Amino acid sequence: MLGLKLLTDPRWANIAESNLSEILTDHAWCEQKAASNAITLITQNPEFEDLVHELTAIAIEEMEHFKMVIEIIKARGYTLGRERKDDYVGQLMKFAKKDGSRNMAFIDRLLFAAMIEARSCERFRVLSKNIEDQELATFYHDLMVSEANHYTTFLNFARKYSTDVDVDKRWKEWLDFEGELIQSYGTKEYIHG
Repeated sequence: MLGLKLLTDPRWANIAESNLSEILTDHAWCEQKAASNAITLITQNPEFEDLVHELTAIAIEEMEHFKMVIEIIKARGYTLGRERKDDYVGQLMKFAKKDGSRNMAFIDRLLFAAMIEARSCERFRVLSKNIEDQELATFYHDLMVSEANHYTTFLNFARKYSTDVDVDKRWKEWLDFEGELIQSYGTKEYIHG
């Protein structure tokens, strides 16, 4: 369904589970950044009432997820660490087109968000199916469903609001780029690492 070119090796879940404090901290900050991204899209495109409505709901949901992860961190006696630099997201941001029309930049920002949500969904699936911690396995299964809904929301808005971008062609370019990029990741206890 997600169209990802390369799936995560299930052994990555063992890496993540070997340092739950680290993966949970990274996950918390990913949720915060996802909320910030939705808010940025709203502030840059307030004329699209349905987008404002849907992305407000996503921003709130992402912050609820942030809170949930923080609560898990606290309940397990961990401490929320500092925000991590997400090199994967940085590489995706570099791929996004910024030098074309305003519409092209808008569409690419939506596709950028869809790409991150798709990979997060896939990683949450790997965690839900491959970690021994049943509480976290259930938690990540529930988040996987949420991320899949976010992915389709961003992709559908890109298709709806494109005026000069062949969205399906550009999405294929995103999938191809991410398929190459992700080959360098999957060895660290980061959601995208």
